Amino acid sequence: MKLISSVVLLFVSVCSFAQDVKKINPALLNDYWNASWVTCPDVAPRDYGVYHFRKNLKLAEKPASFIVHVSADNRYRLFVNGAAVCSGPARGDLYNWYFETIDIAPYLKAGDNTIAALVWNMGVYAPVAQVTNQTGFVLQGNTSAEHAANTNDSWKVFHDTAYKPCSTDNGARLRTYMVIGPGDEVNAAAYPWGWEQPGYADTMWAKAKRIASPVPSGIGSDNLWTLEPRNIPLMRETMQRISNVRRATGIAVSNELLDGKHALTIPADTTVSILLDQSFNTVAYPEFVISKGKGANVKITYAEALFAKDGSKGNRNIVNDKEIKGNYDVFLPDGQEKRHFRPLWQRTYRFIQLDIKTGKEPLVIDDVFGYTNGYPFEAKASFTSNDESLQDIWDIGWRTALLCAGETYFDCPYYEQLQYEGDTRIQSLISLYVTGDDRLMRKAILDFYHSRVPEGLTQGRYPSSRLQVIPPFSLFWVSMLHDYWMHRKDQQFVSEMLIPVMGVLDWFEKHIDKKRNMLGPMKWWSFVDWNKAFPGGTPDGAMDGNSAIITLQYVNTLQQAAELFSFFGRTNDALHYKQLADQLSRSTYAQCFDVKKGVMANTPLKKTFSQHASILAVLTGAVPQAETKNLMNKILYDTSLSQATFYYRFYLNRALKKAGMADLYYSQLTPWRGMIANGLTTFAEEPDPTRSDCHAWSSSPNYDFLATICGIVPASPGFSTVRIEPALGELKEAKGNMPHPDGEIKVALTRKGKDGIEAEISLPAKLKGDFIWKGKAVKLNGGLQKISL
Repeated sequence: MKLISSVVLLFVSVCSFAQDVKKINPALLNDYWNASWVTCPDVAPRDYGVYHFRKNLKLAEKPASFIVHVSADNRYRLFVNGAAVCSGPARGDLYNWYFETIDIAPYLKAGDNTIAALVWNMGVYAPVAQVTNQTGFVLQGNTSAEHAANTNDSWKVFHDTAYKPCSTDNGARLRTYMVIGPGDEVNAAAYPWGWEQPGYADTMWAKAKRIASPVPSGIGSDNLWTLEPRNIPLMRETMQRISNVRRATGIAVSNELLDGKHALTIPADTTVSILLDQSFNTVAYPEFVISKGKGANVKITYAEALFAKDGSKGNRNIVNDKEIKGNYDVFLPDGQEKRHFRPLWQRTYRFIQLDIKTGKEPLVIDDVFGYTNGYPFEAKASFTSNDESLQDIWDIGWRTALLCAGETYFDCPYYEQLQYEGDTRIQSLISLYVTGDDRLMRKAILDFYHSRVPEGLTQGRYPSSRLQVIPPFSLFWVSMLHDYWMHRKDQQFVSEMLIPVMGVLDWFEKHIDKKRNMLGPMKWWSFVDWNKAFPGGTPDGAMDGNSAIITLQYVNTLQQAAELFSFFGRTNDALHYKQLADQLSRSTYAQCFDVKKGVMANTPLKKTFSQHASILAVLTGAVPQAETKNLMNKILYDTSLSQATFYYRFYLNRALKKAGMADLYYSQLTPWRGMIANGLTTFAEEPDPTRSDCHAWSSSPNYDFLATICGIVPASPGFSTVRIEPALGELKEAKGNMPHPDGEIKVALTRKGKDGIEAEISLPAKLKGDFIWKGKAVKLNGGLQKISL
């Protein structure tokens, strides 16, 4: 923890060096490591604790390469000669405990060097997304040339009692489900300042205690952690200045505080409150540089939005007569110069409030800023149209997707940071279309594969320290695999998932009510949507049986599975799934379609009705083709139907496309326009009153602007061919480009009269497909082509 000038340079390095898995010594993937897992002696191994590890290393010369493999439980932050190098490990489980591979040579020099790691275990306060065994740290040199750095009892360790958990009652105070872990209370007087720097006096530190031999997957018989190479890139950190001081009490504060050049002095024996506004929602490590202020208390509260007295959020841009509530940290200064506070884990915020009470000494705030943290997606797609307001939807949607992507996909970054199949399926498609980067999607498919319970279902969210099974989300895992198969040529990976897919489908088959040929009663939590008419997110029949919604979701998944199994030569399985889908589809339509209302009921009792049941009737083809458009009109305009939220509107749009009514998509963007008008800078979990202001399942326009308005979709597995069928609605012009495994797809569309179109299409050289407009088809080839219809 150095002065601010050093910190800025330090984090440029974090973004510049990434691991190269190909450089891993093969011996380390096939045998015991000769480093040791180490911990701090004389501490409870599963309790809350923060620890500093150090190793002094003397080198004859600066090495050209010095590759090490690093991991910890719960987490670590690695330093070399005072510079932060990387953080980890990527979240997994005990059977798949990830390690990072880093070449630290750029940070080393001839002579004395120091490798150091900050390691922490949140104990009972750990996030639910954090699987854990006990406190541990391991660093393994790649070859004998790096073995001098291996963790063993030559490393020193210090138990840092400056840290205490705080903000441990977030759920109770906010009256909601919040499981991201605690805040940090740090007593600067007890902190070992400079511990990560060469030359720090560590003679009084204890020797690290060896606890286990590190082992890779397939090795060992008594493993605490089974190691796997990290399969995603390192997270990216970028410096980010805060925009505005929105209000202050007890002292006058201007925006000059935020430029890094103007310190703010708070007099002794003073109580002040300062509200800062990033101006948009973000996920970052907030950082504060503070001098003097011995005896002061600095409370730092983070929030996506402020709350009115009645608990509502209202327009997010308005701060008057509103208060902040949320996760917080506490820093207790020791009176020294340029003390640097950074929480152990990232925070989500638009607003930060500093509540400061000084003692007998003035306190100086030297600087306030943040470092954004997240998966290093690079946006390669773009979309423009004659309606400039769509650009705001595109930009805010992409910000939402970015904030919900870390070492896993997050449902929401503020409250949970958990990866759920229902969210992740949508997020993955957004990632593919906007960036072309499929690594986080692939990891998500693997994560859920690793989560399976003995019954055959995947868990509803994973990684997770608590068991949660959501049967409909297991179906979405199969759908996500189908999506991946359609967009990527990765047949070996997909084929390895077929047996687990069968496990999911067989579980549902065992729960079929043979009398009705619909799904019967099911255990666990059959969540569908946060529809206000669905108690706990579950519609009629979801738990006690004969749900049209879940039966038809199963039908849709069976249809996708039939395609998968047929492709891989599993003809009998494919035929079984197709026949079962047809049987359930016919039976559900016969029993649940209400002729008088012209829509699907939620159950055969026909007491409740939702958009969801009819959406799935269209998606599965359960409703006769001649009735599809009438049913879609009922879905869109019959307000007696309980409504789909932002999340399930993704499937509403799939139904529009299936019915040949995709031109109506543009008119269905009112909910997103409403969020923007209400001052949201990311898209919310559900309509107000909403818990989360950032929920990536609501970013589906970033997929649909390209897949629906521009009409770009794969026409065959692996995106080997393309189908471009635009749906402009009332738009006159639209342009979109997106990455494809073989290059880039570009589409420029211009209306020509009432029913005509002019299109300019550019495809990768080897890609072929079809352009469809008003039922007319034109063959597409690689390269540039102009079409007029």
